[in-house]
Amino acid sequence: MAKEDEEVLEFPEDGKDTEEIAKETSEELEKEAEEVMEEIEESSDEGDEQSSKIKELEDRYMYLFAEYENFRKRTAKEKEDLYSSAVLDVTKSWLPVMDNIDRALDAAKDADEKMLQGLELIKKQAQDVLTKLDVKEIECEKGTKFDPTLHEAVMHAEDDSLGENEVAQVFQKGYMCKDRVIRPAVVQVAN
Repeated sequence: MAKEDEEVLEFPEDGKDTEEIAKETSEELEKEAEEVMEEIEESSDEGDEQSSKIKELEDRYMYLFAEYENFRKRTAKEKEDLYSSAVLDVTKSWLPVMDNIDRALDAAKDADEKMLQGLELIKKQAQDVLTKLDVKEIECEKGTKFDPTLHEAVMHAEDDSLGENEVAQVFQKGYMCKDRVIRPAVVQVAN
């Protein structure tokens, strides 16, 4: 893959992370809210002629508070999305390794028993890493109903033992993280 094709993640300037930015913004908003509250208290002492000023300041305070809450929620969502994107990128890099382990296990069935056990242990360790990242294999085997959101059909076959739009053969396993498909399962579809 060429360098210019790679996606570059942008981070906040000056080496600040989102928590620092949120803290600074929070402090600024709190100071401004305190100033508004002081103005409200001062103006309430002057009597009824200032009631419109009080109302204006109260509205301004509520606006600032709502802006801060929106900023806080947006920052939390951005942080979660950044983590999800990172997990997806790492997982995409791992999937060819998992495919090769599966191929090696298939080829080693007739080979030395100790070699087969070693490959199985490597595969289990790799699966454990993916499990920790909330990545799971898309359930797909012969007879599974074809789902275009989870499967990629590359061949068609006529098979009387299978129903219409059922998976006849799986060529490559698919994986997903939470509700996002990382790679669809590559399958042959019957009938």
